[in-house]
Amino acid sequence: MDSDFTRGGSATDGDFGFAFNDSNFSDRLLRIEIMGGSAEDRADGEGCTSIIDWARHRDLSVGAEEQILGSNQPDMDDCVVCDNQDEEAEAMVEGSPSGDEAADDNESSWSMDCSTVVRVKTLHISSPILAAKSPFFYKLFSNGMRESEQRHVTLRINTSEEAALMELLNFMYSNTLTASQAPQLLDVLMAADKFEVASCMRYCSRQLRNLPMKPESALLYLELPSSVLMAEAVQPLTDAAKQYLAARYKDIIKFQEEVMALPLAGIEAVLSSDDLQVASEDAVYDFVLKWARAQYPILEERREVLGARLARYIRFPYMTCRKLKKGEPPHRQRTLAAEESSTLNRRFVERAYKYRPVKVVEFELPRQQCVVYLDLKREECVNLFPSGRVYSQAFHLGGQGFFLSAHCNMDQQSSFHCFGLFLGMQEKGSVSFAVDYEFAARSKPTEEFVSKYKGNYTFTGGKAVGYRNLFAIPWTSFMAEDSPYFINGVLHLRAELTIRH
Repeated sequence: MDSDFTRGGSATDGDFGFAFNDSNFSDRLLRIEIMGGSAEDRADGEGCTSIIDWARHRDLSVGAEEQILGSNQPDMDDCVVCDNQDEEAEAMVEGSPSGDEAADDNESSWSMDCSTVVRVKTLHISSPILAAKSPFFYKLFSNGMRESEQRHVTLRINTSEEAALMELLNFMYSNTLTASQAPQLLDVLMAADKFEVASCMRYCSRQLRNLPMKPESALLYLELPSSVLMAEAVQPLTDAAKQYLAARYKDIIKFQEEVMALPLAGIEAVLSSDDLQVASEDAVYDFVLKWARAQYPILEERREVLGARLARYIRFPYMTCRKLKKGEPPHRQRTLAAEESSTLNRRFVERAYKYRPVKVVEFELPRQQCVVYLDLKREECVNLFPSGRVYSQAFHLGGQGFFLSAHCNMDQQSSFHCFGLFLGMQEKGSVSFAVDYEFAARSKPTEEFVSKYKGNYTFTGGKAVGYRNLFAIPWTSFMAEDSPYFINGVLHLRAELTIRH
């Protein structure tokens, strides 16, 4: 069942469209007073830049036709929109004030905006059907107050809300809508939230997800959970909007101008993705700082946004040591890591980087030396065949940048393919470096690192050195199911570099 609300019985999602506005199947008369609004009201949400604006122009109110005002009951003018649902249910069944009362209440924005009844609609309704679909109507029809026993009930709405309310009422009978375009569906969704019809909110959410999405609409949907009472009903739509933005802007460098213009919620959706096409996590870090400086020029605000909202999306374990030293101080990194578990912020999930992350241990004494660890998944190695290569992120030794590259190439006799590993120095002038290096790999059954190749080389800018067949076996043996070099589907490589004096 798609029903949201049952109280002492079962609500069904059957089609009762035949009973809509039919006196033979109704026990109440619903009087809809359509009020003239101020110049701020717009028929289609024109000029609204967010869901909050959208909702602001679509506030709904309700009242019983017979006015019963006690000494402890507030005037209707004071209860157009109430934050507390129980107070709302009690206040909104009050009768509408007379013209004299409205004239005396000059401070009421409601009476100023909704002082003229443009037209009136009267519908035959079934209180059991509406009460079964909506806690709002259930309380209206069964709260034990005298007016709940009246046969006539009045809703008061602005002209901009008329179409959405009629669609909503029809849905409560038939479980379907005639609206099919995004603005109309969003109108109905907001009206459904006001009247607590979660099944209609879910229906609108599904329909909106099935429509072609644009960046503007996706950003609008991201605001929904903070703008509606029943946020869980629109969560799938919000998730779809996040996925759309993440997929559209996964190459943040290519769409840099558009991404720089995204609001905070949009940036969070993009940064949460595992599939960002970036060279490294260093690039994500730099981009986040660039965006924050552009969007939040005031230092205190920028620090708040970075610390409270954006830092959780930066995956510090995959940043290079060089960048970490320039960026967050170590104590701040530890604080951020302890704030939330990895299951919540995904800071320990590796993205699809262009350059593979490495772990580096550096030594200054007694000799300048570094140990570099590079892990490659089996599927990454599969994709190297027949002549591919994958590069690591840069690491530094003696102020000079180096990288590792894994290759699938032919052995020196060109008789079979094999796995090769190379060490390169980044281009930087005419500097030369004499380096001792050693390649090793973990292997079964001990799963310890075993040395595979040792050498020394005097590097100049842009040069690389290595071994074409690191494991001295054909590619097919290296990739076989019983290969000793893949441990739980991962190839673990190590390179040790020492500057020669």
